[in-house]
Amino acid sequence: MNTSDVIKVYLATRRAQRVQLRSGARALGQFARETGNIALQDVTPSAVATFLRGRGALSASWTTKFRLLAGLYRFALARGYAAASPLPEFKPKLPPQQTPYVYSHAELQRLLNATDIVSSGCSRLQAMTYRTLLLVLYGAGLRISEAIGLTVADIDLAERVLTIRNTKFYKTRLVPIGVQLAAALTAYSVQRSTLPLPKGQDSAFLCSRSGCRLTYQHVVTLFQRVRSGASIVCPPGELRPPRLHDLRHTAAVHRVLAWYRSGKDVQQLLPHLATYLGHADIASTQRYLQMTPELLQEASLRFAAYAQCENVQEIDHA
Repeated sequence: MNTSDVIKVYLATRRAQRVQLRSGARALGQFARETGNIALQDVTPSAVATFLRGRGALSASWTTKFRLLAGLYRFALARGYAAASPLPEFKPKLPPQQTPYVYSHAELQRLLNATDIVSSGCSRLQAMTYRTLLLVLYGAGLRISEAIGLTVADIDLAERVLTIRNTKFYKTRLVPIGVQLAAALTAYSVQRSTLPLPKGQDSAFLCSRSGCRLTYQHVVTLFQRVRSGASIVCPPGELRPPRLHDLRHTAAVHRVLAWYRSGKDVQQLLPHLATYLGHADIASTQRYLQMTPELLQEASLRFAAYAQCENVQEIDHA
């Protein structure tokens, strides 16, 4: 069997196991094309190494693609579609993972203002669509795939609730939104109504001029232009500038900061934040909220207030 045929069978098997592999399917399709779609058992270690490395600088995507191919070849070997695995035995030394970035409120406003850069005569709603996408990512703390996957039916503006389907962990969750985000979605919905609904109410809410769903690569590419227009560059010590995904990280950190500053019990509220973000467990949220200078300062202030209270109680009982 050629590579693309094996991939089709593999993906069908994984989907029967409720593993969707949307982005993985795209990457495996790219693997088939780059290796010439020959018989899977004839793909050479050299061809695999070239695919894993990619065209740019070596990055963490090497590991993602390696894991995809490892799953494919385990499947192929077990069913006799390949006699041996051409995957490398040793992994290269990869650059450190990019540190999540927390945008300031001023930077968020500059990003929103810069969305005019992506205006297009061919797609009159592109700038508004992209601005609304940024608001959804930050205002609802969604993953990029979740935001571009929203359908018209998923937006309940009357109740101010978004329905997030087929998430990273193949579950559906309800995400309540604030008044300001609901107002922005209402304004966009009015303009969206002038565009086609190729799938009826199951059509993409944030869409292209044809009413079709935006692609992940397209929105990431547009973000590079918006980020440049907002004059946001690499932070000191980082090799790469902040990402679109960092809006989700920013939303989580800003929420915890707001809880600290209003005197809320942050530890008690973290499970609620984990549910809101669609994390599998609270540990994922705690890792996500790495200590930023602002969080560290707020935590220190909270501890100082606690310590002072304890000292006062000791004096009173002396």
